[in-house]
Amino acid sequence: MNGFAEVRFKGTRRECFISRGVEVFPGAYVVVEADRGEDLGEVTALGTIAERKCAASSAGCATSTPERRILRLAEPGEVQRLEEMRADETRARLETATHVARHGLKMKVTESEWQFDRKKLIIYFTAERRVDFRELVRDLARVFRTRIELKQIGIRDEAALLGGVGRCGREICCSTWLPELKPVSLQLAKHQRLSLNPAQISGCCGRLMCCLMYEHQTYVEARRRFPREGRSLRTAKGLEQVVSVDIWRERVVLKDKEGSRRSVTLAELRHEVARGGDPGSPSGDPPSPSEGSQAPQGDPQTPGNGGKKNSSVRRKRRASD
Repeated sequence: MNGFAEVRFKGTRRECFISRGVEVFPGAYVVVEADRGEDLGEVTALGTIAERKCAASSAGCATSTPERRILRLAEPGEVQRLEEMRADETRARLETATHVARHGLKMKVTESEWQFDRKKLIIYFTAERRVDFRELVRDLARVFRTRIELKQIGIRDEAALLGGVGRCGREICCSTWLPELKPVSLQLAKHQRLSLNPAQISGCCGRLMCCLMYEHQTYVEARRRFPREGRSLRTAKGLEQVVSVDIWRERVVLKDKEGSRRSVTLAELRHEVARGGDPGSPSGDPPSPSEGSQAPQGDPQTPGNGGKKNSSVRRKRRASD
């Protein structure tokens, strides 16, 4: 789709615009159409890449043509003014927190963001329950003399907006490149044999780390190569039960009826199981049906039981005659 552009504003807020008639490039600051005014942001992606990123942020739905467009490239003076506005947003956040305390509302002011033309001020906050902030909005409108938009966000969105450093020592994913915050369950940590201590598997937001999802599919595919824990297998030692598996070292711990345990590699276990627990078998492949049929006829003790088969065939032929 030609003329498709993704523009980033403060924090993790990103929107898609039409860039027809304006020569833009990634990293350029542009003035765009906004709600009842204009806003200024940085171009992060163009063309097909921008289209895919916007489709991912819309939960995989088909990407429609954006209604708003890029007006022009920003002047150096406008970029300087944007930096001054960002510095003033700290004052707006602190003053908003003062009014929240005055009204006795149970909400936490997280961040504030000015629209470039100062026709709107967005206040981000977190709260455990719904908050009636109608009186607060009227007070803030009188103080800042502009339109006020109070936007409630979740605790994970708050971490993405403020940023931070994760346990890996790098900046957290949700504030840098992660396009969407998907739910993370404790089952992912169990599949990866991680500690279930919340302090070790939780991120800056206090929720389970998003990176638990990155390698989950790899663990699932790796475990398919191993037998299930608790399954009984007939090996060279007899009937043994699978106690645990180690997908990194490719080892399996087995336990026999007496309770003694041993550790074997996955290749050795496959070899023993393929031999059917017969330590004298020269090959790792199980005997084929053709091998059993080659046993001497008339010997009922052979694996093929050829004697019994041939005698029954002769009786059928005599009856038919």
